[in-house]
Amino acid sequence: MQAIYYHVDAFTDRVFSGNPAGVCPLNSWLPDEILQKISAENNLSETAYFVRNSNGHYDLRWFTPTVEVDLCGHATLATAHVLWKHEGESSKILTFQTKSGPLTVTREEKELLALNFPVRLAKEIAEPGGLTQAFGLSDTPVWIGQTHDRFLVVFKSAREVLDAVPNFSSLAKFSPGRFILSAAGENGIDFVSRFFAPDAGVPEDPVTGSAHCTLIPYWAERLGKTVLRARQVSQRGGELFCELLGDRVKIAGHAVTYSRGTIEF
Repeated sequence: MQAIYYHVDAFTDRVFSGNPAGVCPLNSWLPDEILQKISAENNLSETAYFVRNSNGHYDLRWFTPTVEVDLCGHATLATAHVLWKHEGESSKILTFQTKSGPLTVTREEKELLALNFPVRLAKEIAEPGGLTQAFGLSDTPVWIGQTHDRFLVVFKSAREVLDAVPNFSSLAKFSPGRFILSAAGENGIDFVSRFFAPDAGVPEDPVTGSAHCTLIPYWAERLGKTVLRARQVSQRGGELFCELLGDRVKIAGHAVTYSRGTIEF
């Protein structure tokens, strides 16, 4: 069998940066075992698969190298890019049916693609013992919160986020097993972040749209503004243009195709 395959760098306007995603258009769903094997072979943070549905929209799923996830920003952005750039889609707004409900992507000016995602608030908690030390840091975080599947750890400065060196053996004892580190930004950047998801087979994710479902409401409240500019300060790095929209968030960025071809299996 064969499947068309695109490799897209998301939340960037140039290749070799942002977050690479695999995108596979399908005529119908393959068995989950095959989807997972393809994703493991790709070995990217996520591979997205989509099928056009009877409503004229698209069913969309995302797999890391080890598991299916319920929400993914960069691979959704990459999928929209593929549909507009390579698959002949002309609608200004695309709707995807997902495990997190309907999600839309809008094509805006200057080739920005804007995700509309649900807010995922973090509830403040006391620091679990050893969490900061598991990232090789000694300073006390200014705030720690938790969602259903990740921690949000906020530090005083971006330098602490940049200096974090995760010890994955130590992180394995924490549940949930995904971690956002963040701090206020500077020079026109409102906040910075990094994201680690070792429990999903992604040691560090280069640019994480879903993390901003939690980061945007947090920083909107702290900074007293709803329009925010963010940077994920991983090695590859990425830029996100954000807005709080009540119980939804807008997460916008660019995307660029790195390669396209055929998977044979």
